[in-house]
Amino acid sequence: MDESFERAKEFFLAGVRHYEAGRYELAQAQFEASLSFVPQRASTLMNLGATRIQLRRFAQADEVLEEAIRIDPSDAQAWGHRATALAELGELNEALRCAGQALERDPRLAQVWSVRGMLLRELQRPQEAAEAFRQAIAHGADAELHAYYIAALTGNDSPPATPARYVQALFDGYADGFEEHLVQVLRYGAPAILARGLPQREWAAALDLGCGTGLMGETLRPLARRLVGVDISANMVTRAQERGVYDEVVQADVGAWLAASQETFELVTAADVFNYIGELAPVFASGQRVLAPGGWFAFTVELAQGQADVMLQPSMRYSHSRAYVESLATPNGFDIAAMAQHPIREDQRAPIPGLFAWLVRR
Repeated sequence: MDESFERAKEFFLAGVRHYEAGRYELAQAQFEASLSFVPQRASTLMNLGATRIQLRRFAQADEVLEEAIRIDPSDAQAWGHRATALAELGELNEALRCAGQALERDPRLAQVWSVRGMLLRELQRPQEAAEAFRQAIAHGADAELHAYYIAALTGNDSPPATPARYVQALFDGYADGFEEHLVQVLRYGAPAILARGLPQREWAAALDLGCGTGLMGETLRPLARRLVGVDISANMVTRAQERGVYDEVVQADVGAWLAASQETFELVTAADVFNYIGELAPVFASGQRVLAPGGWFAFTVELAQGQADVMLQPSMRYSHSRAYVESLATPNGFDIAAMAQHPIREDQRAPIPGLFAWLVRR
């Protein structure tokens, strides 16, 4: 028994080292090996569950975390990890129960407060969600990120743009299956609509901001001699490179990259990108700078409903009014070639109103 325990301990500690270094496949193998020597050890099961969450194997994570909780119901972290796994599996109410169990045992778990806030937001309980995010901040969670979540729920103190790390994490996690979900489930058609509004000519150099997996780039490739894509998500950049339609794909924040670029383009597109940027004036100024005279700037925004020019919505995306877009065009050296309203995509089977704009640099 002592020899088995020592072997289990060796594998467990190796698993922890791999986990902390981000080597999740290796960590999983080590934790599984540890369990082969000492089965049903709650701490090992909990760490295996946490590792499988990182590997996005949520059903497998839930299985071992449920077992860990059965063995040791006092383990707050196991309850918290199970809340995360269940949330990803769409079991929102059970995930919320598990988050509550975790916080009853240890109210200092900032990450669990954050998960609780996300669950309450999805369950249309915005006031409770905002309070959960406040508790997350109070217990050491990322203050900027959680203040953004609160602003989206309350409409107060909205930042000028979505925190970059939120967008990066969102789309890094969304990259697998992103395109199929976007097109087949959400009925996304923005690239085709933007392309139809462009002059049918050859472009010497085109820039696709927020290129994602390359849906817009695939539409532009037959029209552009040189095509550059930029996206903040490393996983999206990998998918875009694998698609093979770009001459270059850069991982960067689109606003920062645009402001620093020394290259000149005849066409700049941004399909479904500006909903993560509130204040668009800097983007317009940078876009004007990198476009050649006579160059086209084609983009979409989610259309604001009501009086606000820019609104951070509970969806955690920004919407913009037509008047706001028009007010930025002339001061930044653009003429408006056309604007049109079309749904950008669907959300819970409801169309999201969009404004499609085609501007020309003077």
